[in-house]
Amino acid sequence: MIDIRLVREHPDVVRRACELKGMRFDVDRVLALDARRRGLETEFNDSRHKQKQAGETIAKSGKEEKAALQAEMGKIKARLKEIEDELTVIEKETHELMLLAPQIPSEKAPIGRTAEENVEVRRVGQPRKKADFGFEFRDHVELGAGLKLFDFDRGVKLAGSRNYVLTGAGSMLHEAVLRLAWDTMQRRQVPSPGDNQNLLRFTPLTVPVLVNDKLMYGTGFFPLHRDEVYLVERDEQSLVGTAEVPVTGLHMDEVLEERELPKLYAARSTCFRREAGAAGRDTRGLYRIHYFDKMEQVVICRADAAEAEYWHTQIIANAEAVLQALELPYRLMEVCTGDMGQGKVRMYDIETWMPSRDGYGETHSASSFHDFQARRMNIRYRDAAGKVHVCYTLNNTVIASPRILIPLIENHQTSNGGIDIPDSLRPYMNGMERIAGCG
Repeated sequence: MIDIRLVREHPDVVRRACELKGMRFDVDRVLALDARRRGLETEFNDSRHKQKQAGETIAKSGKEEKAALQAEMGKIKARLKEIEDELTVIEKETHELMLLAPQIPSEKAPIGRTAEENVEVRRVGQPRKKADFGFEFRDHVELGAGLKLFDFDRGVKLAGSRNYVLTGAGSMLHEAVLRLAWDTMQRRQVPSPGDNQNLLRFTPLTVPVLVNDKLMYGTGFFPLHRDEVYLVERDEQSLVGTAEVPVTGLHMDEVLEERELPKLYAARSTCFRREAGAAGRDTRGLYRIHYFDKMEQVVICRADAAEAEYWHTQIIANAEAVLQALELPYRLMEVCTGDMGQGKVRMYDIETWMPSRDGYGETHSASSFHDFQARRMNIRYRDAAGKVHVCYTLNNTVIASPRILIPLIENHQTSNGGIDIPDSLRPYMNGMERIAGCG
């Protein structure tokens, strides 16, 4: 949520953000409600003052004058109740409208409407097309079937479409990449902004995946993305699509001390997504599925744009370290304004090379929100002078599996339908160097 003062003082900036992000937000209605609210609050305060004065006068008045003053007091009291009732309605409508307001994107973010206008920042590694393998290429579904890594039919039998069962070495690979990501995050030491001698670590967390609606609104998944979420409506809870939700909400309704910041967290969780409306090649195999496991990193920092930009580069570097350990080609894309979503100031995707798609597929997303989430969640900090500010938040995927298994097994396949295990994963695979093929 953005600060309503921004709408009041710079409505054209908010209108421009709506245009850049392709979003609808009724700026004029919010301005009208805000003006009415402020007028009512002024009238309320004036009426309370009159009420107080009348009360003081009554005590000193004669019988006839007292009766007239009491009648006037009754009118004032009735009007105060009317104002309170109208303010309640206005505040509710204003809050609901403000939940739809877009965060102002960074001036550095590329302007565009769709993912086709995202901008490539860099490529790492040399992608191989199907013809470059020098033998019959197999996609991850074919490899998985031959090596008994997945069982899609039984996954559908258990839970419906876009579900799966990982079996044997497939399950081992899944756990291996997650454990590699976990250990990588525990080893990483990041210099504090402006102090290279002060090395900071990410605190590991284990968090709930069933959360209250307040967290879903707080992180920006509600109300706009409610249809994408599995709801446990009887209990007014939701299954999360990312550990970002409970981790960011860890300090909801708290005032931290500036010296406590930044808060650096890493959490693994199972994630659930309805993927409503998804179709086409994305539904084949493991690319777009209903549940998966993900290692997520979250930063809560001071309200400083330069510091937020610093942490954005650091959390991207953490994810790249894992991909490089997996020996996978990838590219970093800066997401354009029309593709970044409501709450983001700036956003990057990491796309990993998937030969079966003849291109890169998204595997990571790194977002900077500034105060958007923290304002919704009421996460604040007190500076050395005692002034309270709203925090900034960021998050990024460290690894998400089993989607990452697509490029992992396709890029490392062998001529006989096997898979070479990257060196970084072998300790987590009981020393296994290769999943042997037979074709």
